Amino acid sequence: MNNLDAMDKSLLRELQRDGRITNQDLAQSVGLSPAACLERVKRLREKGVIRRTLIDVDPAAVGLALLIFVEVSLHSTVEAALDDFKAIVRNTPEILECHLVAGGFDYLIKARVQDMNAYRAFLGERLSVIAWCARNPHLCRAGGSQVYHRFADLKRQDHA
Repeated sequence: MNNLDAMDKSLLRELQRDGRITNQDLAQSVGLSPAACLERVKRLREKGVIRRTLIDVDPAAVGLALLIFVEVSLHSTVEAALDDFKAIVRNTPEILECHLVAGGFDYLIKARVQDMNAYRAFLGERLSVIAWCARNPHLCRAGGSQVYHRFADLKRQDHA
């Protein structure tokens, strides 16, 4: 979908800065009438350009201060193994994102946990058991990394 005009891109930039901006303020910031602004945003939603609106919650405030990344390699990438793995990932609340990647491992998991003890439990007890590390021939390796500092915080997606 690359048929966005300059006004659509301006609207998307403003909405990425503040997804809760009022239509009146959004219209004023991009130089549209409120009615035209509302219609354009509605069209962007209907076309799937705007998929959802999110609230940015401070992870530490809800007891999930530690951000981790886990690399998972599967012995087998047959469809049944991938489907099983995906189902388990979807039902693991600590996992925020899971990406199938090319390279030295198959999946990159982004997860949040409370602290180092929770991190060790997630890797050693939760993920190892869930992802069959110890007992299933599909998984051959899972290892994680702790994030010490995040310096590019919620950089907007510059699709606009």
